[in-house]
Amino acid sequence: MTIIEKIFSVHSGNSSVKAGNIVWIDVDYRSARDFGGPNVVKQLGDHFPDNPVADPERTFFTFDTNAPANTTGYADNQHRCRLFARKWGIKVYDVDAGIGTHVAMEKGLVLPGHTAVGTDSHFNILAAVGAFGQGMGDIDVAYVFKSGRTWFETPSTIRIRLEGTVADSVQAKDIALFLLRELGTTKALGRAVEIYGDVIDKLDLAGRITLCSMATETGAITFFLPPAQIVNDFFRERFDADVEQPVADSSAEYEAEYSFDVSGLAPLVTPPPDPNGALPVSELNDTRVDSIFVGSCTNGRWEDFRAVADILSGRRVKAGVMLRMVPATREVYELILSDGTMSDLVRSGAIVTHPGCGGCASGQIGMTGEGEIQLSTSNRNFRGKQGLGSTYLTSPRTAAWTALRGIICNED
Repeated sequence: MTIIEKIFSVHSGNSSVKAGNIVWIDVDYRSARDFGGPNVVKQLGDHFPDNPVADPERTFFTFDTNAPANTTGYADNQHRCRLFARKWGIKVYDVDAGIGTHVAMEKGLVLPGHTAVGTDSHFNILAAVGAFGQGMGDIDVAYVFKSGRTWFETPSTIRIRLEGTVADSVQAKDIALFLLRELGTTKALGRAVEIYGDVIDKLDLAGRITLCSMATETGAITFFLPPAQIVNDFFRERFDADVEQPVADSSAEYEAEYSFDVSGLAPLVTPPPDPNGALPVSELNDTRVDSIFVGSCTNGRWEDFRAVADILSGRRVKAGVMLRMVPATREVYELILSDGTMSDLVRSGAIVTHPGCGGCASGQIGMTGEGEIQLSTSNRNFRGKQGLGSTYLTSPRTAAWTALRGIICNED
């Protein structure tokens, strides 16, 4: 079996699962965020007012889209969820916690081999630790809150191998943008994707998070990566837990297999209006920018902030350019405060704010005005996603160099 077939087999009670099989699976972790959460509450209140939650200990609310709420509508929606949570004994990771999927990994709420659903289209980011995560609509998530189960048609899997090594200037985000360009929106549509190669084996956990967070932009169900020692170490050091990461059988059947050579890969930038058209940074060197956003579920980890701080060290963001940064979680926020990263960034002219999704979710800093050109480490650049301006996608490293010069670049 492939990785996803193995996970579905364990959680459905079937000894063997193959692509195309419809299976009912038990869900280990269920959550709703402040976007979608109020509708989950409404559905449960309308249909199951007396017993709406199957297992409160596996059920959560995470407020990350607009945190703290900066509109009365979001404030009202969040508090509706809080009141529901208090009544039924559900844990709320409130507006100070950060991005829900990241919190789930940090707190050990989702482990390798687990299943998880939530009202977040990038829930498949949990594949970074070998879990199956899936974003779903509020009615579907309400059903899982109530029953603890859901059904899936088991997707077919494609296998990708990345050949060669990459330069130090190439980050996980560049690899992700490269894959988006190669896969487009059809090759991986509705499929699980397993990705192998030396460059994958060398990724740290933050890099795995970055890569897996962008599966949605190809239309894929998820990007699974091979087991890595860093994942085992993460759970051992934090929770004294030994985990077993799912691995595909050598005889697993794939719908298709692709091999891509990344040896000559250069830092990339993806111009608007979609995430799948990456170009080398060198082809956009004359593009002036007004603002830069570093954050989101794709690039909001400590490693991303430190990469920017190292490049900015002893220098200043170019006058007239806004560098806006949002850490993914409170844990990341506290770490950049304690180790001096925050001071380095602020002294260089960056604007750093509280944890959450930031402008990626149209909630906080990182939004653009009409005519504004923004370079962003987020995952989508559709018009309106981060405001009325034009958003180009890139890595934290390119974002930092661009902040210094005011034009898209990846070096002095």
